[in-house]
Amino acid sequence: MRRNSRLKYLFLLPAVFWVLGFTIYPLLYSLRLSLFRVNIGRPDIFLGFGNFARAFTDANVLNAAKVTLTFVAGGVAIELVLGLLFALLYNQKLPARNALRTIMTLPLFATPVGIGYLFVTIFHEEGGLIKNLIGLKVPWLSDPNWAIVSVMLVDVWKWTPFVFVVLLAALQSIPEEYYEAARLETTSFLELFRYITFPLLQPTIILVIVLRVAEAFKVFDIPFSLTNGGPGTSTETFTMLAYNTYRRFGDFGYGSALAYLLLIVVLLVVLMFFRRIRQAYT
Repeated sequence: MRRNSRLKYLFLLPAVFWVLGFTIYPLLYSLRLSLFRVNIGRPDIFLGFGNFARAFTDANVLNAAKVTLTFVAGGVAIELVLGLLFALLYNQKLPARNALRTIMTLPLFATPVGIGYLFVTIFHEEGGLIKNLIGLKVPWLSDPNWAIVSVMLVDVWKWTPFVFVVLLAALQSIPEEYYEAARLETTSFLELFRYITFPLLQPTIILVIVLRVAEAFKVFDIPFSLTNGGPGTSTETFTMLAYNTYRRFGDFGYGSALAYLLLIVVLLVVLMFFRRIRQAYT
């Protein structure tokens, strides 16, 4: 028994080393960097919270925050609406429903960086797929307003299937007896959705919003490969700004401070949503 007890801890060691090496250590080391002015070849200078204070007066930070909030609000809202509509549709008895469901989830398995480079060819203003198919010339990647729309559309294409899968599973878990009893009073789809489907889906919808908002705040790969933050800084998200500050400009302390600010914002948003769940269901 003692040997088996020791053996179970041995099996846990790879996971412990992974968490320590790839989560705890980077968090602590980046926290240390955020408190210093760090430049290669020069001694570190302790600044305290100077890097964090600098962020609140940096015009680039304000622009990146605006881009990120626009992306999160627009992208997540569209994904939620489309995912719910597709889930309601696929919950019906459709021909070849299983095959259609499989096709619907394919974008989830695509690499985000690869998707970004693929959509460069689709959105190309002169020789892109959209231009060749419908003859519509839109400055998808050269106009600041259209560029952020392009990034959101690619993200919607990538992550709507995730919302769809989760909400479809929640829909299929609702007992049919509820609908049978309600149909004695009404057969209106809208009333059934309002009084049965939506209330029972609400916890899952909030969970999906939490997961997608947390992930959308961290978006990097799609704008990096699709627009590289351009034109100008019109699609430079907060993570891209932190990356450019850290890697491209070599300001390791300030870049780490920006990354920590994003972590704090995401934690606050997630806590706010969980507090909302507790208030509604306790």
